[in-house]
Amino acid sequence: RRVVYKKYLEKERPCTKDFLYEFSKKHIKILEAYRDDLCKEARIDKLSDLDDYDEKEIAELLAKALQSIPPGGDSASDYHSLMVGVVEFLFFPFLDNPVKEQEINEGRKRIDIVMDNAARSGIFWKLGNARQVPCGKIPFECKNYRTEIGNPELDQLAMRLSWNTGMFGILCCRHFEDRSLFVKRCKDAWRQQKQLLAPLDDKTILIWINLIAKGKRNVLDKMIQKLIEEIWE
Repeated sequence: RRVVYKKYLEKERPCTKDFLYEFSKKHIKILEAYRDDLCKEARIDKLSDLDDYDEKEIAELLAKALQSIPPGGDSASDYHSLMVGVVEFLFFPFLDNPVKEQEINEGRKRIDIVMDNAARSGIFWKLGNARQVPCGKIPFECKNYRTEIGNPELDQLAMRLSWNTGMFGILCCRHFEDRSLFVKRCKDAWRQQKQLLAPLDDKTILIWINLIAKGKRNVLDKMIQKLIEEIWE
């Protein structure tokens, strides 16, 4: 029996962009099967490229990095950059392709982070299909404030939403002095404008990261659903 190692395959079939393009074009069914496998692996708490140890290590590093950044304007850029990696890690594989400072309205406005909704199951699939909430693109606004998050910050995120790209967005911040009041403001936006806005603070992020570190990524979809259902009740 011959053993084939990855390094030998890389020499014979180099993973270049041209090779991947030609392969994908010629073998569409293989590509579709690969995507389906990724979704199945996600549902049984497995990743395609990361094993349990990798996930645990990355989760611990992200948690440590988040806790090391002080709130305030001086660290706003560091927080923003870190959150790109945090949201990509948390929402994999349902959201992908994070873009930092995405321009909208012909460059007159920018969104801190925008991700594509690639979900074929779970809460992000239900949003667009069962709940009929447009969410092909999901914007994130990142606020590294020491003070309370209020209506101006919520309104800023709401202005990034549209029926063409999506009516669901997430506001990332360090903490809430009165989270229940902020949730009430989110509920107002949902009832009055059908804009679904969800809060995501450090406390929630660290809980989710800790779940992944413990090998419990499969329960994360339910945690995200609980966060969203808190708004549309």
